[in-house]
Amino acid sequence: MPDWLLPGNPPAPFDTPERCRITEILNDPACPQVSLARAEVAAGVTTRLHALTDTVECYILLAGEGVVEVNGTKAAVRPGDRVVIPAGAAQRITNTGRDTLVFDCLCTPRFLQKNYVDLET
Repeated sequence: MPDWLLPGNPPAPFDTPERCRITEILNDPACPQVSLARAEVAAGVTTRLHALTDTVECYILLAGEGVVEVNGTKAAVRPGDRVVIPAGAAQRITNTGRDTLVFDCLCTPRFLQKNYVDLET
């Protein structure tokens, strides 16, 4: 098998302590420049305030509605909106609708757990 082929399906979704469900579509050492995950936030839930050091994160809103907060500034978001979160910025998102809030998370370079900083502890 060629080293550029990453076979198989993405791993199963998992619930995080951040209060969301994540499906890692692409997060592999073979592609260190970028990762892609799908996030789901239940109605009425706000994710934990956190930051990603050395990582720019972009949200692409797919379904639902919410309010995203980046470095203390809030904005309403809906499907089609994109959010660019600078490396090290404090961030969280609240689902303000009745349906699940769904968005893709594109990280550059790829998401590494060691870069995640919980700002609520």
